[in-house]
Amino acid sequence: MEKIRLLDLDTHELEEFVASKNLPKYRAKQIAERLTAGASFEEMTNLSKDVRAMLAECAVTGIPEVADVKRSQLDGTVKFLFEQEDGVLVESVLMKYSYGYSVCISSQAGCKMGCRFCASTGIPFSRSLSAGEILGQVIAVQKHENVRIGHIVIMGIGEPLDNYDNVVKFLRRVTADEGLNVGARKISVSTCGIVPKIYTLADEKLPVTLSVSLHNPFDSERSKIMPINKKYPLDELFEACRYYTEKTKRRITFEYALIAGVNDSKRHADELAARMKKLKLCHVNLIPVNKVSGTGFERPDRKNIERFAGLLDAQGVSVTVRRELGRDIDAACGQLRKQTAEERKAAEAAKTAGVAETVIEKPDNG
Repeated sequence: MEKIRLLDLDTHELEEFVASKNLPKYRAKQIAERLTAGASFEEMTNLSKDVRAMLAECAVTGIPEVADVKRSQLDGTVKFLFEQEDGVLVESVLMKYSYGYSVCISSQAGCKMGCRFCASTGIPFSRSLSAGEILGQVIAVQKHENVRIGHIVIMGIGEPLDNYDNVVKFLRRVTADEGLNVGARKISVSTCGIVPKIYTLADEKLPVTLSVSLHNPFDSERSKIMPINKKYPLDELFEACRYYTEKTKRRITFEYALIAGVNDSKRHADELAARMKKLKLCHVNLIPVNKVSGTGFERPDRKNIERFAGLLDAQGVSVTVRRELGRDIDAACGQLRKQTAEERKAAEAAKTAGVAETVIEKPDNG
């Protein structure tokens, strides 16, 4: 029998679950309180031993196991590799800012989008994460570091709008009073540009910040580094963004990874500024591209980054250069998962080779 993941259940669903086990309704609240604190069933001492044993028999919490942790010596950024019940690996990154703690979390195990500069590209897509598995990352980080997370960015491994229903359920869970009570305005949802889902998200009445991974203002060039652009070109993407801003009254952040010699010229800055001025409620976040093996992409030098930002600013575009965190631990999501997956594959290959050698060397009894 497949076990129920309790973090997937909202308040009503959890009440139905405890009722199905002939438990009083108040048990649902007790379980929820301990789940959001990151407790295992053994640690739920507000429940009797019999109830804890019953839960362990038919359910799992949904809080992932910590498979690896890397801590930056430069700025205290902490990178987590989490393992789900079925063995899939996802990453989360905890960052400290002047306003408090922010966590970048994953929405899928792997990604289908194939953006050429991304560390997740090349890692086989396993599956989407459930709402509870997304929430579990936040809870696990809070418990491990004993901190209160006030800001959430869904910009780790995966495309959030490709896992739309689970991401929206997560958003409703994490913002609820009985959840983690994180303000919706302090949550950013990233997308590479799945246009139909941008319209749908705009109608959800969730005042989250939409972050659009743009990275090039020209269709022909964007399509070369972001395959999604072939299906939803820039004019369609910006029309959806216009709808989002009008419907939600929320400013959209456009993420723009600066790649030396690819998208960092004055021509790119001018076209980007022209598109931003038409949209109005928007902001550009410039990101010096992360160096990822196999992509061939390099970040511009500091002078060129500042020049590009200055060209946008001079044309009235709201722009910042993202503060780089965790450079000494490869904090870009996908790199630790990729490294671990490769190490496991090599270990398995070595193990298989060892078995083969044993078979070859076995004396012939015939």
